[in-house]
Amino acid sequence: MDYLDFEKPIKDILDQIEKVRALESESEVDMSDKIKELEKKLDKSRKDIYKNLTAWQVVQLSRHPQRPYTLAYIQGMTDGHFIELHGDRNVKDDKAMVGGWGLLDEEPVMFIGQQKGVNTKMRQYRNFGMANPEGYRKALRLMKMAEKFNRPVVTLIDTPGAFPGLEAEERGQGEAIARNIYEMSKLKVPIICVIIGEGASGGALGIGVGDQVLMLENTWYSVISPENCSTILWRSWDYKEQAAEALKLTAKDMFGNKLIDGIIKEPMGGAHTNPTEMFGILKEELLSHISKLKNTEPDKLIAKRMAKFERMGVTK
Repeated sequence: MDYLDFEKPIKDILDQIEKVRALESESEVDMSDKIKELEKKLDKSRKDIYKNLTAWQVVQLSRHPQRPYTLAYIQGMTDGHFIELHGDRNVKDDKAMVGGWGLLDEEPVMFIGQQKGVNTKMRQYRNFGMANPEGYRKALRLMKMAEKFNRPVVTLIDTPGAFPGLEAEERGQGEAIARNIYEMSKLKVPIICVIIGEGASGGALGIGVGDQVLMLENTWYSVISPENCSTILWRSWDYKEQAAEALKLTAKDMFGNKLIDGIIKEPMGGAHTNPTEMFGILKEELLSHISKLKNTEPDKLIAKRMAKFERMGVTK
């Protein structure tokens, strides 16, 4: 397990527990009282750290190398009952954007999301979760398929942004994202969007228009990353922590500003500490929202969805 800088006290206590257990095994002396004492100290340390996270620490947690990515969530929530679909029927199959049919218990759902990689080779293969125009066009194709069969859409958002390369712009990156926003606003089936990691800029918004937009507890959602914001304002990455605070990008800030509809609690220490528990939590949350939305008339669904986004940024 990798530990972030602010998690060092937790690592130190875990190391102490491991040493005490090793000593107990070697000496055959009962050390259970000492272990219980350290475990209580560990629990208190975890609570103290994770209830007082700064915005930058939340950003770090959202990028934790052991944090589960989109396909892990889909496989975990569907118990492997998932069929991935490929290609935009125009250019190619974008490996940074994944999607297909899955079963949440007995509920057929169209899953769509950005996929990062679990190691260097896979990150290159998945383009670090940064989709090209064909990725967004594939996502739209799958949404339209879900609409045809009257099935809900679930999008899992985890991207540092859409791919900014010249070739992406030549193939219409901006148009592809804008088209998705337009089409999602009037899709006739329920859409639930969940930020499971990073939610950066138009790359996230390209699959982020929904009836319910939710964030996991330790994720962020913003027009720009703290590092890039720092570079623009101070011409250096050194002020990324101040930028993170100023951007109001955490789930609490976004919910407080009425830009999302809810926050989903993570296991203590983050989703990466207990992925199986996290999959179960998210699955129950999705089933609850789908149950409430799926019997709504399409016209009412669309009107309410559009009204929600039209209210954003409006002051009286």
